[in-house]
Amino acid sequence: MRAVGKALALAVVLSASASAAAPLTPQQEAQARQIAVNIRCPICTGVPITESTNDISREMLRDVREQVAAGRSARDVYAYFSARYGDFVLLDPPKEGSNLLLWGAPLAALGGGGVVLWLFLRRRQGAAAPASQAEQTADEPFDSFLAQVRRDTGRSGGE
Repeated sequence: MRAVGKALALAVVLSASASAAAPLTPQQEAQARQIAVNIRCPICTGVPITESTNDISREMLRDVREQVAAGRSARDVYAYFSARYGDFVLLDPPKEGSNLLLWGAPLAALGGGGVVLWLFLRRRQGAAAPASQAEQTADEPFDSFLAQVRRDTGRSGGE
């Protein structure tokens, strides 16, 4: 029985050491941290996995470290997590495909709003000018003193 217990303990220790991530070089550690900062915790709202304390974030961080140790590029790691969790997990989603609509919609809305404002102000300015001219011509014949001055000096109402 004692031999079975020792064998079981040895198996647990060996499996734990085999599953532990290999130590990373300082360059790999920096790369893993840079990648992990751009991956969102699926449970938290807008928090990268480097700042989250959830178990799933810790597992995701371990996966990032393992993939960096295996020599995968940042693009490969992002593709792995995007395939597993969807583009939602990326804090900086790719600017391609249907995501272009999400990136371009605010700019299009701003441009459209500017055009609508410009047209509104142009119409308002154009409508205000003829109305003021109409008021001046309508009021001028009723001003008897101005009419008398114009008759005496020989000037017309448009000058």
